[in-house]
Parts: sequence; structure tokens; C-alpha cells
Amino acid sequence: MTDLSSIAAEKDSLRKQVLARRKAMPEVERIEHSLMLSDHAEDLPLPAGAVVAGFWPIRDEIDPRPLMDRLRQLGHPLCLPVMTGPSLIFRRLERDTELVSAGFGTSEPGPSAGEVRPDVLLMPLAGFDGKGTRIGYGKAFYDITIAQLQHSGPLLCVGLAFSVQEVDRVPAEAHDKPLNGILTEQGYRAFG
Repeated sequence: MTDLSSIAAEKDSLRKQVLARRKAMPEVERIEHSLMLSDHAEDLPLPAGAVVAGFWPIRDEIDPRPLMDRLRQLGHPLCLPVMTGPSLIFRRLERDTELVSAGFGTSEPGPSAGEVRPDVLLMPLAGFDGKGTRIGYGKAFYDITIAQLQHSGPLLCVGLAFSVQEVDRVPAEAHDKPLNGILTEQGYRAFG
């Protein structure tokens, strides 16, 4: 095995392990921990009025919607990702935004919602380590998008996860973009 294929295999094994831990959490615990994210909204290092991209949760992911609502109350415009191929664009999310099915059990703003450039990405993930290296779902959508967005200005990347998704070490590949911080039910932790 080459170094790259062994790293990919190690990440795939870690992804399976951590997703199994997440799935094993009782549903009530997942709901309670998701609600706890909003208790830490003001701990996030967000510039005033920063445009925040959240995500629509799928399967047993942590649910960012209570946190997003709290951030909206704090004056942050919101948006959601829209898949457009190998990368993502972001469309404005307001109370009256029409959401459409986007596959994978998720929803996204329809074409009538204006496209915006987020200042902050709240990102789903499979796992993370204490250095801010993350394991995504293996398609590199966020890595590609982060690389594109960083060309047009500062970008804060915050992973959202349950604390049970932390692992000792995530092997990194050249294209992997590290997190600036992680928010779990236990609070916000900055990296770097």
C-alpha cells in the first residue's frame, strides 16, 4: 500500500468506528446534546454580523438548527450549503425561505434564495482530533469549498459534533483543511 492509500484506509476505518459510536447514542441524548450547542453560541469567536453557514442534519448527526436560530437572534445572517458538483455554494436562509429536498435526507434553499459567501462554516463531520484535523464523509466537498472560499477572504471553520466523535489522532492528507475550532455539547474549543 502507498502512503496515501494507507492514510485513506486508516481514515475509512476511523470513520466507521466513530460513526458507529455516534449511531449508538440514544436518540434522547442526541437531541439533548444538540440543544446544548445553543448554550455555547456566544462562546464562538464570530465577528459581529458574520454570515454563518450551517447545515441540515442527516441521519444521526448533531442537529445545528437550535444553534443556528440562536445565532440568528444574535444578528448573524444564515445560509445553507447547496451541492453543485464537487463543491458547495451557499444560499441565504431566512424564516420564509423555501427548502427543497437535496437527497441524502437533507434539505437546501431553493434557487429563489440569494447566493451568499459565508464568513463562518459550521461543518458536519464524522470525527475529529485534538489538533483540529477532521474526518469528513469521504467526498471532500468541504475541503474543496474551503480552498475556494479562502481565496476571497477570511473564513472561520468550526466543526459541530458530539464529544463521542473525538479520536486520538486523525491522519491528514495534503487536501485536508483543518478546523479552527470544534463545538460539542461540552462547549467550544479553539485549535491552532
